[in-house]
Amino acid sequence: MDLKFLKLYKFPVLLALSCLAFYFSFGYGLERSDFPRLILLYTALCFLSYKLVNMLKADLRLLIGFAVLFRLIFLFALPNLSQDYFRFIWDGRLVAEGWNPYQYIPDKLINLENFSIAQSKELVMGMGNLSAGHFSNYPPLNQLIFTIAGWISSSSILGSVIIFRIIIILADLGTLFFGRKLLKSMGLPEHQIFWYILNPFIIIEMTGNLHFESVMVFFLIWSLYLLHQRKWFWSAVIFGLSISVKLLPLLFLPLLFKYFNRSKEQLGLRKLIIYYLVCILTGIISFLPFYSAEVVSNFLGSIGLWFGKFEFNASIYYLVRWIGFQVKGYNIIETAGKILPIISIIVILGLSFFRRFQSTKQLITNMLFAVTAYLLLSTTVHPWYLAIPLILSVFTEFKYILIWSAVIMLSYYAYSNPEYQENMWLVAIEYIALIGFMIYEFYKGKSQVSA
Repeated sequence: MDLKFLKLYKFPVLLALSCLAFYFSFGYGLERSDFPRLILLYTALCFLSYKLVNMLKADLRLLIGFAVLFRLIFLFALPNLSQDYFRFIWDGRLVAEGWNPYQYIPDKLINLENFSIAQSKELVMGMGNLSAGHFSNYPPLNQLIFTIAGWISSSSILGSVIIFRIIIILADLGTLFFGRKLLKSMGLPEHQIFWYILNPFIIIEMTGNLHFESVMVFFLIWSLYLLHQRKWFWSAVIFGLSISVKLLPLLFLPLLFKYFNRSKEQLGLRKLIIYYLVCILTGIISFLPFYSAEVVSNFLGSIGLWFGKFEFNASIYYLVRWIGFQVKGYNIIETAGKILPIISIIVILGLSFFRRFQSTKQLITNMLFAVTAYLLLSTTVHPWYLAIPLILSVFTEFKYILIWSAVIMLSYYAYSNPEYQENMWLVAIEYIALIGFMIYEFYKGKSQVSA
């Protein structure tokens, strides 16, 4: 750095150096159980990152440089807020050795005489009883990423983590590339992409804790950019790849109905049907290497567990559960877990057929509303689930997801005690902050909402 640069950018550089120190502390010195330190570090990073983006709106190259540096600081750190990466490594090594991860439960497979993969006991212990007792629920393109690590680093956990991290960083750079292009083509400020790229939530949960929502988001934004450019066939292929990383983008398919049949630049019903077919066929093809009737049953069963058995950091569901205890005297998750997804579908269909879709911005806004409704009605909302609504909010006037990404880390309180008990006051603070800001934004911009 020369003196002229330091003189011109001394304050942003100071902020960036502070961020680097905090990210280093987050990645290499933080225990998940140390909730006060976690929240203090995260709060400081949110404030510093907000200041950085606001100060450097006109110097995107510097923001890009900081975004890469902040991610690289985690390169050699083992994830400290999530143990999911043990299952990722396990699945990858299974596929690399010719085993089907959808066909075997780790707890049972590890006891077979003819089974042998490196560090198998360490991986099963690391992933925890919940993961070790169920079939894999990660879609095929995710499994491909796991397998790449299994081939390249078959006996080193850190080596596998580094490979995962490099892939996630490349995906974020891809999101940055296509996100800027989409913003520019929509007539929106390009710096808005950094509300996602430089968000500490994304850097910590994706690069730090190795959640592959980053790869899903990359394919989704690439697909939306192609769709905006009217390259609908390739958009469908890329959309299918996004689904093959994580299933969540399936929620958005109904929203394309009116977008394809809008009055301006009408694409038409025929192209919409082809789009759906290509998208779904892409996903099906990705499943073929693993296919069997047993595998389909196991995979769907694992997915179903999230709706009928697990509960974490929920909002509406927790209110329903409380009412259930008052009326029935027991946890009604099995019933609520079946009804709430149906309500989500009804909301999404309502958005699909009763709102306007005259532009890509309106499509993305409705996608944001759809995934928000889905999450508010879910029984389980882990922090990394916010990746899709956060990236979608970048292309809209609504910023309530930024507030949610700041307060959702309160959910990590559950890991600060041996019983993994949530603090309902903290959950309430999270959702009061979110819903309060949502109401404020809807009231302030109701003319935009009804447009």
